Amino acid sequence: MDLINKCIFVVMLSICINAFAIDIIDLNTADKDTLMMVRGVGESRAQAIINYREKYGPFGSVDELAEVDGIGQATVDANREILIVNKK
Repeated sequence: MDLINKCIFVVMLSICINAFAIDIIDLNTADKDTLMMVRGVGESRAQAIINYREKYGPFGSVDELAEVDGIGQATVDANREILIVNKK
């Protein structure tokens, strides 16, 4: 019985970890809803990121995100581990 309880615990722990995992977000391809998963980015800032991308083209680096109106370096730094810039 102890082995069954351990197995159940491992499965439940795995489910919990996956439920809170945040996917990597590509600033050059993410839609508004995806961008809203970035800490400190709501609907208006997500739209500002899209507008910036449309006006200036794809982001060249994650640090360029700080140039978007309403987004500062603190937001970039707080989210650096989940943000990428794919250069295709």
